[in-house]
Amino acid sequence: MKDLSQYFSNLSVAIYQGEKDYLVVPPYDASERYPEYDGRLGISRMQNPAYEGVRGTLHLLGLDEKHYGSADWNPLSEIITPGETVVVKPNFVLSDHYKGGNLFSIITHPSVIRAIVDYAYRALNGNGRIIIADTPQMDCDFQELLERTHLGSISELYRTKFGFDIPIRDLRNFWFKYKDENYVASQENRKELPGDPEGSALINLGGKSAFDTVANTNFYGADYNRDETIAHHTQGRQEYMVSRTILGADVLISVPKLKVHKKVGATLNAKGLVGTITNKNYLVHYTLGPPEKGGDQYPPDILRGKAKFIMKVQRFLSDALLSKKNKLGSRLFRLAYEPYRIFIKPILRRTTENISLFDGGNWHGNDSAWRMVSDLMKISIYADKNGVMKETPQRKVFSIVDGIIGGEGNGPLFPDERKVGLIISGFNHLAVDIAAIRLMGFDWQKLPWISNLLDDKNFEFFVPDPEDVSTVSNKNEMSDVMHSDSPFLSFAPHPGWVGHLEIKRPS
Repeated sequence: MKDLSQYFSNLSVAIYQGEKDYLVVPPYDASERYPEYDGRLGISRMQNPAYEGVRGTLHLLGLDEKHYGSADWNPLSEIITPGETVVVKPNFVLSDHYKGGNLFSIITHPSVIRAIVDYAYRALNGNGRIIIADTPQMDCDFQELLERTHLGSISELYRTKFGFDIPIRDLRNFWFKYKDENYVASQENRKELPGDPEGSALINLGGKSAFDTVANTNFYGADYNRDETIAHHTQGRQEYMVSRTILGADVLISVPKLKVHKKVGATLNAKGLVGTITNKNYLVHYTLGPPEKGGDQYPPDILRGKAKFIMKVQRFLSDALLSKKNKLGSRLFRLAYEPYRIFIKPILRRTTENISLFDGGNWHGNDSAWRMVSDLMKISIYADKNGVMKETPQRKVFSIVDGIIGGEGNGPLFPDERKVGLIISGFNHLAVDIAAIRLMGFDWQKLPWISNLLDDKNFEFFVPDPEDVSTVSNKNEMSDVMHSDSPFLSFAPHPGWVGHLEIKRPS
């Protein structure tokens, strides 16, 4: 394995700001015939800000600078070699915005992916593989996602023009359909999926996990079966089920959304790596109970009386019935839940809304989820193709953040759209995340997963000091992000993070 230390030590982050909307016409062709643009590809009559932004950041990073402006410009050739496998990992959480907002404040827009595919294919010179893959949330309707994004039009374009296959992979083993008020992953609602065609690898970080020092095992994961989550994070085991498609990448291109997150502050590269896990119930989301009882499920004194009673009842029913994953348990839950949903919930709507905002570790005191994020960053860089953790980086990573429309407020699932027109790119995931967080108007020092990675004694993340992160931009005011006291975009954080995360405006 080639020593990649020099690659990861490049802390340059490019920030390109352009128009604040997306081209909506598939297959999302460039709107200008750039010198390097393949003549066999079409030209859009409407502006394509994402293509312009991706191209702009690659230029700002100085990639293949000697050929820029000519037909020979091949920026990703400095990262991708012919014959390699390139995995493009977007942020595909959901197929709909359940609060009626803009879906693309939640997920990566396909026009960003199209530009990345064009430059990756150029670097491969047609020899190698490009795979688009992610593990959305379990209630994401992937077929609906494909229909709403027209992502398949990109694969079809490459199949038709170049005879080159670009598979789009849903890495999940199951999903369930959200329908009306029936937001319950009961057994009868679950639909099996083929999963990752290349399989999964079980990776045990053991003593190198951020959970190694945590004695409390009253964990809750992504699903109702807490026993499964706890079994993989106890007695020296800190285990994750990781996609072999992801592990098989020679180059992993992360394409996250610029948005806030209820459990870890912000969704960027690190949190986006949840999409590399094929069994998300191995991921610790929070620890049951309030802080005074050793948990981080909700803030102290936020839930009282009726709210606390409702939460306990819901917990009992899900632990006793839904966690068993059988039809009888699901039917019994339905019998108990329906009267509550029809008669009691409408009366207590304000109380239940308060529960949903903060319950589930949705606040800055969540001391569990950040550890999971830290662990996933380690795996993405240091796990080899067989899932064995090594001492040196095993693949190149590259980041292109879709911030043309970001998400603020009740993120990551119900955010308000924030049109900022940004594409942010860089070589080091941690460096890009730190710069993006500052651009959002947040203090990276308030995010424990960043501090943990900076101080990690087992793995090197090549950011000796966050002030070493160097930003370059087509906008002067964004060219020195790390040495500015400006709040920049001033994103509204999730309610559970308000007053904790924001950079204060200079007086």
